[in-house]
Amino acid sequence: MSEKWYTVGKIVNTHGIRGELKILSQSDFAEQRFAVGSVLRMADEKTGESREVKITASRKQKNVYILRLQGFDNINQVEQYKGWNLQISEGDQEELEDGQYYYHQIIGCAVVTEDGEQLGEISEILSPGANDVWVVNRPKSRGAQILLPVIDEVVLHVNVAEKLVTVRLMEGLI
Repeated sequence: MSEKWYTVGKIVNTHGIRGELKILSQSDFAEQRFAVGSVLRMADEKTGESREVKITASRKQKNVYILRLQGFDNINQVEQYKGWNLQISEGDQEELEDGQYYYHQIIGCAVVTEDGEQLGEISEILSPGANDVWVVNRPKSRGAQILLPVIDEVVLHVNVAEKLVTVRLMEGLI
């Protein structure tokens, strides 16, 4: 049986000449995932190529993480990895408390109102500040995306097994 892998970050660029990489986090647990000593898998979606890497230095800078990986000490060694994903295995995920979810559990969920109206599917999770925002892609004939704040007044129920989220639309959301 092959193990499932989940993307926790994307390599968006190099940083400096000493082999550091800029990582755009796609994880709720970025501080933990990108901590010194963490072991991740670096994978290219296009070719299927992958390799295990260990983080030797990490710091947050604005909206990205700057990482140095073991065995890479100059820009020429890391340039080829731009666009690759950083991943963790399913076994490396920790148990979450009730009401907490991993990004991969939420992305792809169908969204319905408490009255049963189909709104669309969650395509992305944004973290702009106090709370996350789920981006709901609507069917082409139904209009633009909906940005749902992840707060108790809006998100009524999440069923990850059925990939279904029930919401109450506040005035002005659509």
